[in-house]
Amino acid sequence: MGSPAAPGDAPVWPEWERREAALQEAEAAIRADPQTAGAALRFRRACLLDALGRTAEAQRAYLDVLSVQPDHAGALNNLGTLLHAAGFRRAARTAYAEAAARHPDDPAGHVNLANVLHEAGDLAAARRHYEAALRAAPDHPEAHQGLGRVLADLGETEAAGRHRALGHRGRAVTALPYRGAGPPVGVLLLVCAAGGNVPVGPLLDDRTFRTFAVAAEFHDPADALPPHHVVFNAIGDAERCGPALEAAAEILGATDAPLVNRPEAVRATGRAPNAGRMAGVPGVVAPAAADLSRDRLSGSDAQRTLAAFGLEYPLLLRAPGFHTGQHLLRVDGPDGLPGAVAALPGRAITVLRYLEARSPDGKVRKYRVMIVDGRLYPLHLAIASHWKVHYVTADMADHPEHRAEEARFLADMAGVLGPRAVAALGRIRDVLGLDYGGIDFGLGPDGQVLFFEANATMVANPPGPDPRWDYRRAAVGEIHAAARRMLLRRAGRA
Repeated sequence: MGSPAAPGDAPVWPEWERREAALQEAEAAIRADPQTAGAALRFRRACLLDALGRTAEAQRAYLDVLSVQPDHAGALNNLGTLLHAAGFRRAARTAYAEAAARHPDDPAGHVNLANVLHEAGDLAAARRHYEAALRAAPDHPEAHQGLGRVLADLGETEAAGRHRALGHRGRAVTALPYRGAGPPVGVLLLVCAAGGNVPVGPLLDDRTFRTFAVAAEFHDPADALPPHHVVFNAIGDAERCGPALEAAAEILGATDAPLVNRPEAVRATGRAPNAGRMAGVPGVVAPAAADLSRDRLSGSDAQRTLAAFGLEYPLLLRAPGFHTGQHLLRVDGPDGLPGAVAALPGRAITVLRYLEARSPDGKVRKYRVMIVDGRLYPLHLAIASHWKVHYVTADMADHPEHRAEEARFLADMAGVLGPRAVAALGRIRDVLGLDYGGIDFGLGPDGQVLFFEANATMVANPPGPDPRWDYRRAAVGEIHAAARRMLLRRAGRA
């Protein structure tokens, strides 16, 4: 059995010092003759600033490169990456689009642009750019990996699997950049090649953590694991990632490092199993739910099948493994069932009893709290006039009264929810057994929790740069800080 690296045993200082020395050399050369210092030298300076974690200076340095050579592919792509990491997603997309347009035969710009398009939910455009990258470089691993994720979201399961294999086979481990000056905390990040992973970007500060991402399904047990102090199982979607969770359990047999999110705890968080587990929890109203085959829902006995599982209209039908409202339909009566079943992809369909979460003012409110190392943290309150509520599509940006209500929730979760709901959320947390995850819920008229879903994949992204969201920054920052404290403590760096 392998063992984790000891804290502080990785010699990083020499590499940091080499980068500093190389940066001083490049800057001296530019100062000596700024008129003739070309794009190549300026790009080297920008990359070194980037590698040292001096991101604001690196952004300016990449812009300096572009002032000399406006079509510099490396500067456009690297600037886009820094802008995206800083939350300026629209600006990042512009930089990537410029790189792809100016260098149509360079796969990097297409892949980067496709990644942000996929993140924004524009699957068709993302697919076009991944395919453009593969026309330019048929063996490009990141293009195959990204196209596999997009095709999975589009329900093209077989093609998605082919591209995942082409992208990950023989490349199961990806070393992420480390920009720290001192010895890092090594993180073994287990991920699912099919997607459905915990969004860990804001949690793993690359000045503290050196991260090795391992696509669990493609890891060869004969290969040694990268050095690490802690394992973060980021495989979060029980419905999409069954094979990856099985592979993760095998990988964990080769390390003694502390673990965040046991695979068996994640495996139990599918929508229907979760609803069943929460049904008897005091203070919780959970919907009747079942995972049913397409054939059973299309047959002549469909209504009898629904009744056998306690499923009464209105119903929610969803394709397992999809989120943010994709492939989720509401059916208000028997006449709507056949059309809904036909519209959903896949062989299985999750059917849930619709829980009415509309408040007396006619608005629907969906709360989200995060679980980090046994504690509950408020993340957001989405308020909308429609039943399919997600924060990005809720009525928040143009409604200051909604933002004020959310601010009260973030400042005083217990006071807003009340003791009955807070106690119920604690019980849900205990049933889940996740070290890191989230709970989406509404409030019933008597203060009970209307349980929607709970899993490890819930996003806790920092708010965008718009000042309207300043009130959210402290709450989101506390979640990120709590996750970092958890990882450091488990790695022996508390």
